[in-house]
Amino acid sequence: MSEIERETMDYDVVIVGAGPAGLSAAIRLKQLDADLEIVVLEKGSEVGAHILSGAVLDTSGIDALIPDWKAKGAPITVPVKEDNFYMLGEAGKIRIPNFVMPPLMNNHHSYIVSMGNVCRWMAEQAEELGVEIFPGMACSELVYGDKGELKGVVAGEFGKNADGSHGPNYEPGMVLNGKYVFLSEGVRGSLSKEVIAKYDLDADSDVQKYGLGMKEIWEIDPAKHSEGTVTHTMGWPLQESGAGGGSFIYHLDNNQVYVGFVVHLGYKNPHTFPYMEFQRFKHHPMIAELLKGGKRIAYGARAITEGGMQSMPKLTFPGGALLGCSAGMVNVPRIKGNHNAMLSGIAAAEAANDAIKAGRTGDELTAYSNTVRDGEIGKDLGRVKNVKPLWSKYGLMVSLAVGGADMWLRNLTGWSPLNLSHGKSDAEATGLAADYAEIKYPKPDGKLSFDRLTNVAFSFTNHEESQPAHLHLKDSTVPIAVNLPKYAEPAQRYCPAGVYEVVEKDGEQQFVINFQNCVHCKTCDIKDPSQNINWTVPQGGDGPNYPNM
Repeated sequence: MSEIERETMDYDVVIVGAGPAGLSAAIRLKQLDADLEIVVLEKGSEVGAHILSGAVLDTSGIDALIPDWKAKGAPITVPVKEDNFYMLGEAGKIRIPNFVMPPLMNNHHSYIVSMGNVCRWMAEQAEELGVEIFPGMACSELVYGDKGELKGVVAGEFGKNADGSHGPNYEPGMVLNGKYVFLSEGVRGSLSKEVIAKYDLDADSDVQKYGLGMKEIWEIDPAKHSEGTVTHTMGWPLQESGAGGGSFIYHLDNNQVYVGFVVHLGYKNPHTFPYMEFQRFKHHPMIAELLKGGKRIAYGARAITEGGMQSMPKLTFPGGALLGCSAGMVNVPRIKGNHNAMLSGIAAAEAANDAIKAGRTGDELTAYSNTVRDGEIGKDLGRVKNVKPLWSKYGLMVSLAVGGADMWLRNLTGWSPLNLSHGKSDAEATGLAADYAEIKYPKPDGKLSFDRLTNVAFSFTNHEESQPAHLHLKDSTVPIAVNLPKYAEPAQRYCPAGVYEVVEKDGEQQFVINFQNCVHCKTCDIKDPSQNINWTVPQGGDGPNYPNM
């Protein structure tokens, strides 16, 4: 096959991903210099289509970027009025008093938002400033310069056949070059993964840790709705599986409630079924009473970076930088990362603007890295750096006691004697199936709990079926020959969208990939114990179409 010829467009800065980090960078660049040529490329069908977050928004990021966001009509209108923390048992609950929680855990002065809608509004602000935003443009390749620097990306390739050959309507896409390229793909982005490996950016950092966040939007009985109420829970039902995690319940406006559940992916028991843990959680008396008589109107799932400060890779490399959750900037105890994503976009923009003004291109933006690590993001993550490793190694109760004390000490003094590492990656943490009992999960009742395929329909996911599968096996024999006998092939369970199945055909067991179901959560890329699955982008516009997540 002859080399593909592509059109080329040149920009000052190319930004991959129209999430809070990428859009903040674009807006800040234009604020600094209206003449800069900025492009944002988004794989979703529209800005916000692939955004899934809690979300209780700490406004420090948007305050720094657009101080008059209220006057400009930002969809940030539901202030947190009440904070609740509960420890759940199977039938009961214990409320944890707010006064024992470190001040950083206080959600007052924050807002319950749809980050998808916030990003849609941010995109409007960016376009008003002259930023070019192209949704439906998946970035499938990186382009490197003669000196090994990142130079640009290939975006907008369409029309491949299932075997990878060019179909009759094949479009080769374009090369978009920049003086600097920002990768703001979110968690476990395929291009970020390539860059981290190419430049060995994680050589001096701890292993990254992850969680799987699943979320439903419910419309509930108005009599049970309490706009502005935020509730977090820990404990049941995760004790049986030995997994860590917890829930969030946020009352937004219009009688709607976000119901979410996070399972830390470092669990050992390969029989653990995160999606079914979420469904079982909704049958707790406290949750069931809230949801009774309501209806679920949307569903989605997304991996969450949980490693914190010690797991962040080097943020810069020749020609570009990692922004937001591409690097991992979530404060796990607070379940917040959007503010840090925005602050990282601002810092990257300021570093790139200074470099471009100085006539530089294709080098490392070390000023950006310094700002992140020494500034507000570093302080935010530094206060909680020991909570996740304590939870992973010693369990919930130790994490609550020792982690809480550590947060208090760091909050009051900025110092702690503890400096813990995470140990194993989430894939390596997976134990052998023979060492653990199978877990019997209740069958979904179709009222409070639902089977995966029914729920995936509420993510409004769509993939063009004639294209190549975007989920690649490094070795096609591993699922049946290795993962099934050793780990009971956990892909059948850890995927929250039912993408992976083991079926029997002609007397043989086969591994089936239903890539059309994929909600782009990246869990398979993270948790597969053989690290045999590589998540890449499908063609642009495919995937979930989240309405209000």
